[in-house]
Amino acid sequence: MKLQFIGATHGVTGSAHLLQACGKNILIDYGMRQGQEEHITYDLPLPAGEIDAVLITHAHVDHTGYLPLLAKGGFKGKIYSTGATYDLCKIMLMDSAHIQEQEAEWESRKNKRSGRKEIEPLYTQDDAQLTLKMFRTREYMETFRLFPGVMVTFYDVGHLLGSAAIEVKICEDDTEKTIVFSGDVGNIDQPLIKDPQFIKYADYIVCESTYGDRLHDVVDDYRAELAQVIQETFDRGGNVVIPAFAVGRTQELLYFLRDIITKGLIKGHSVPVYVDSPMAIETIKVFDDNIYGYFDDEAMAVVKEGINPINFPTLKTAVTSDESKLINFDKHPKVIISASGMCDAGRIRHHLKHNLWRADSTIVFVGYQAEGTLGRRLLDGIDKVKLFNETIEVNARIIKLDGISGHADQKGLIRWLKGFENKPEKLFLVHGDRDVFPVFEEKLKSELGWDVYSPYYTDTFDLITGAQILTAPKTIHKKAKPQSTLSRAYTMLLEALDKLTAVIRKRESYPNGDLNNARRAIEAIIEKLER
Repeated sequence: MKLQFIGATHGVTGSAHLLQACGKNILIDYGMRQGQEEHITYDLPLPAGEIDAVLITHAHVDHTGYLPLLAKGGFKGKIYSTGATYDLCKIMLMDSAHIQEQEAEWESRKNKRSGRKEIEPLYTQDDAQLTLKMFRTREYMETFRLFPGVMVTFYDVGHLLGSAAIEVKICEDDTEKTIVFSGDVGNIDQPLIKDPQFIKYADYIVCESTYGDRLHDVVDDYRAELAQVIQETFDRGGNVVIPAFAVGRTQELLYFLRDIITKGLIKGHSVPVYVDSPMAIETIKVFDDNIYGYFDDEAMAVVKEGINPINFPTLKTAVTSDESKLINFDKHPKVIISASGMCDAGRIRHHLKHNLWRADSTIVFVGYQAEGTLGRRLLDGIDKVKLFNETIEVNARIIKLDGISGHADQKGLIRWLKGFENKPEKLFLVHGDRDVFPVFEEKLKSELGWDVYSPYYTDTFDLITGAQILTAPKTIHKKAKPQSTLSRAYTMLLEALDKLTAVIRKRESYPNGDLNNARRAIEAIIEKLER
C-alpha cells in the first residue's frame, strides 16, 4: 500500500498521484503543466499499460490534460469522474488535442523550410476520442467498488461544476486505510455551484495549497461593484472587456450579469453582452444540462421560477471568426467576455487591440494573472503593448475585481480541513508556488497540530507504516520540449520590464534617466524578439 507523488509537487499545475494497493495501480489525476511551468515535465514510474484505473477530481486541463497520453501509451482501464466532469472533459480534451495538432503542424512547417524533421503532436484528437470512451461516471456520495478491497466516493468540493474530493478506502491484508485527495478546494459562496462538502475521516490527506499563504479580498456586493464599472464605462461611450476563462469563470459572470440586468442596475443603457469563445459557449450548454444535483440553493431558486440563471435576452454569442470580428464594428457600448483569461492567446487579444487605446473603455480582470503574462503586465501598469505586430497605447482603464475566486484561500482551506473529525497520520500539501509551502505548513502545524509535509517529485510513502520510501522514476514518455534559450531570455526580459515599470510608477520624479533608458532598451529588445 503505497502513495507516490508525481505531479504538482512544489508547483501549481500538473496534478498526478499514484496509489498502489491490492495489487492495482491507481492514478489520481493526470494533468498538464501550464504557464511558466509548461517546460517542466514529469514521468510516470511505470508504463501506461500497467495503470489499472484513473480517478479524476475535475476537468481543468492541469488535472486532465495528459489523459490522452495514457490512451496513446496503451492504457486499457477505466477513468472515473462525476457526470459533469465527463461532459466538460469532452470539450476540454478535444480542444487540447486540437491545439497539440495545430502547434505540431506549425512547428513542422518551420522545420521543413530549414531541413529539419517534422514534429509529432503530443497527442491527437483520435487519442482524445479514445480517452473519452474510457470514462465511467458516478454521482456525489455514491460509494462504489473500484477493485476488490478498494472503495471510492466522490464529494462535492465546490471548485468547478462536477469537481470532487475523492475518498479512497483500502482494505489490504487486514489493514484498512482511508486516503482523501482534495483536488482543488472551492471558495465559499461562489455563484451557481455548492460550497465544499466536508469529509469526516481520513488517515492521509492530499490537499492543494494554491492560496495557502494568503486571504482573498472581501467584497460586500460583487454585483454592485461590477454594475458600477459597467455604468461608468457605458456613460463614457466605451466597452467593458473581460478576459475570462472559458470554463467556469465565464458562466459565473453571466450569472451576475443576468441579475444586474434583471434588477435594472444599469441606468439609461441597454446592456448587450457578447460571449466570444466557442469553448465557453459549449460550456454554457454543459451547465444547462447539469443543473440538478450540481447547482446551489440560490441558483435552484431561480431555476424553479422558470428562469435560466446564465441566459438573458441581451446575451449574444460569437462562434465563427467572422462573428467575432463583427463585434468590434458595433459602435454601441457593450460587455465583451472572451478567452484566454490571462490574455496570452485567443480572441481576447483582438478585443484588446480594439479597446486598449480607447480612454472610454475598461478592461476588467476577474481572475489570477500569472507572472510574465500580458494580463499581469497590464495590471502592473505597462503603457504600451504589442499585439499582432502593432504597438498599442494603453489608455483604457485597467481594473481587477477580486470578488470571484474558484480556489479557497488560506482560511477556506483550513475551514475544509477542520471538517475532518480525526487527526490524520499525515497531511500532504501539493499544488502551490514554492514560497507557499513553508508558510502554509507552519500555519497548519501551529493551528491544527498536524504532521504536515510538502512532497517532492517521486517521493513515495508506505501507507501502512507511514514511512517514506526512496525510489527512482523510470522514463516512459517523451519529455516536454525544454524552454529554449531565446524563450527563457524573452521571459526574463518581460519580468524585468514588469519590475522596472512598477519601480517607475512609484517614483514621483526622475532625476536620473537610467531607469527610463533601461526600460526603453528592454522594450526595443522585446519588439525584436516578437518579430
